[in-house]
Amino acid sequence: MSKRLSPQLQHNITEDTYCETHLEPTRLFCDVDQITLCSKCFQSQEHKHHMVCGIQEAAENYRKLFQEILNTSREKLEAAKSILTEEQERMAMIQEEEQNFKKMIESEYSMRLRLLNEECEQNLQRQQECVSDLNLRETLLNQVIKLATELEEMFQEMLQRLGRVGRENMEKLKESEARASEQVRSLLKLIVELEKKCGEGTLALLKNAKYSLERSKSLLLEHLEPAHITDLSLCHIRGLSSMFRVLQRHLTLDPETAHPCLALSEDLRTMRLRHGQQDGAGNPERLDFSAMVLAAESFTSGRHYWEVDVGKATRWQVGIYHSSADTKGSTARASGEKVLLTGSVMGTEWTLWVFPPLKRLFLEKKLDTVGVFLDCEHGQISFYNVTETSLIYNFSHCAFQGALRPVFSLCIPNGDTSPDSLTILQHGPSCDATVSP
Repeated sequence: MSKRLSPQLQHNITEDTYCETHLEPTRLFCDVDQITLCSKCFQSQEHKHHMVCGIQEAAENYRKLFQEILNTSREKLEAAKSILTEEQERMAMIQEEEQNFKKMIESEYSMRLRLLNEECEQNLQRQQECVSDLNLRETLLNQVIKLATELEEMFQEMLQRLGRVGRENMEKLKESEARASEQVRSLLKLIVELEKKCGEGTLALLKNAKYSLERSKSLLLEHLEPAHITDLSLCHIRGLSSMFRVLQRHLTLDPETAHPCLALSEDLRTMRLRHGQQDGAGNPERLDFSAMVLAAESFTSGRHYWEVDVGKATRWQVGIYHSSADTKGSTARASGEKVLLTGSVMGTEWTLWVFPPLKRLFLEKKLDTVGVFLDCEHGQISFYNVTETSLIYNFSHCAFQGALRPVFSLCIPNGDTSPDSLTILQHGPSCDATVSP
């Protein structure tokens, strides 16, 4: 409560108004009732307990408050514009992403159908002695038709689920875009009003000042954040083809291509990081740009599958490596192309990336075993979560020429001791890998 008159009351008044009741100049301002007062009004019981100060002082106080809100409004406007742009970009992005996942589902379906037909043909060949039995042959063919129908139905359901999630995401983003657009419009209007208010004279500024202030603050209290959408990678393609076991390749690591900081097991199936680095100078086949090693085996045709235990590594890569056959030495290393799945852990958070292009994938839990399928004829490379029996990601219509070699990598440590290791898994009786010093 303030009843003391400011010494500046007698001057700096650029606008004079008069009290209609007492016919005296109104040089005071009641903040409670938001009206100007003369000296006699000031002494009345009506304003006895109200906050009263000089008009000039009140105007300057409100001018400062309006300026603070104006500055905050400008900052919030930039944030709202950023969210608006982000939502518009995300709408375009998820449409493209949905098309990519649709192609991935269709590619996976075509591959599994091919493997199913091949498996059924092999079953028929194993029953060659019974080919004359038409009933048996018809039974086998009916099984093929049934399995193919079930496969088609499963993938059609996946496409429908993908479309449903895509529509839900688009609706959420459109609603978020509308909210952001409305807030941008409201803030632009508010900024214009506040700029006008700050530039007005004393009496004009004080008119409805408290109402304008409260309305401005209420708008700034509105919280805006990007829409929460469902990651399309949650639309998992479940199951692994039984033909993968037939196509399983017994790979080994090629010591000639191992990075100096890698130690390989005696059976050449396990790689880990070592403390010291061996001198790799003079060997043009070494992959010196990272802690990588190639498989000794290479593929130019056919279909191939292998599995890698990544559960003991915090940062790893698996995939395929290709370099032109007519290049040698450092030129070969520079011209090499890779298709990679990368996993890493920061604290308790696991992330997955595929390349190329670099794209982050959603990961529900720690990944222990990765399956890699390569179809040279159809240019398809697929990565699987073997534990969860689901597709992680696939690349189709890859245009590689020449030999393709599986590649494995651990991140080079920054001087720290790391127990990280990768192991190529084999079927059949297992044996412990002994890592050479």
